[in-house]
Amino acid sequence: MADYVRYRPGYPPELVALLRDECGLGVEHLIADVGSGTGLLSRLFLENGNRVMGVEPNAEMRAAGEEFLAAYGGFSSVEGSSESTTLAGHSVDFVTVAQAFHWFEPLATHREFVRILKPGGWTVAVWNDRSTGQSAFARGYEDLLMRYGTDYRKVKEAYPEARDLEEFFGRGNFLTRQLPNFQEFDFAGLAGRLRSSSYAPGEGHADYPAMMAALRNLFEANQRSGRVRMEYRTEIHWGRLARRAGD
Repeated sequence: MADYVRYRPGYPPELVALLRDECGLGVEHLIADVGSGTGLLSRLFLENGNRVMGVEPNAEMRAAGEEFLAAYGGFSSVEGSSESTTLAGHSVDFVTVAQAFHWFEPLATHREFVRILKPGGWTVAVWNDRSTGQSAFARGYEDLLMRYGTDYRKVKEAYPEARDLEEFFGRGNFLTRQLPNFQEFDFAGLAGRLRSSSYAPGEGHADYPAMMAALRNLFEANQRSGRVRMEYRTEIHWGRLARRAGD
């Protein structure tokens, strides 16, 4: 968990400006951050002056988020899921979802979001898509995950595609934007970033030593002044959810 908290990528601050322009986001709006995890997305809105309700089913993640965001008086969190947030009906102005979106059951989640959103409220799905081919380092890191990742292919295939977003929001009922994002690491940071991934073999795994040796070789071949740069594209999708039969 320490690696996850310290080394997972955050989200560009331009995201808030985008939602201000496109959705009229104001400091008075209450945000439900569903699948809030360690609080990386929640922090952006707290820094904007919003109140944020984190909804997180995993107790360890929820505790880490509460600790990470302890300095923000506008944050509170509850045990809940995307299908059952425990929040009151028509109580929030925005529902945001970060990296967890691809794990949600679409129909039940849609029903719950419609239930908790105020009329005219917005749903925003955000995640970081790591570059896999823009540089020699990016290609090498992807090759390393394909070789050593325990279930990397399965996780990669689970990420939402256009048809999944259309099924959730409704065809023509959402907009999309991409923003550039990145992290820079020394070797210790890069190793922590790798260990933070659920599909990376842990220290007790037979492949761990070989994986870390390959990571060291990749770092040395691509580092500049002792650092490497991991590039992302932050995907942002937003819209107003239409009520469906059964909602």
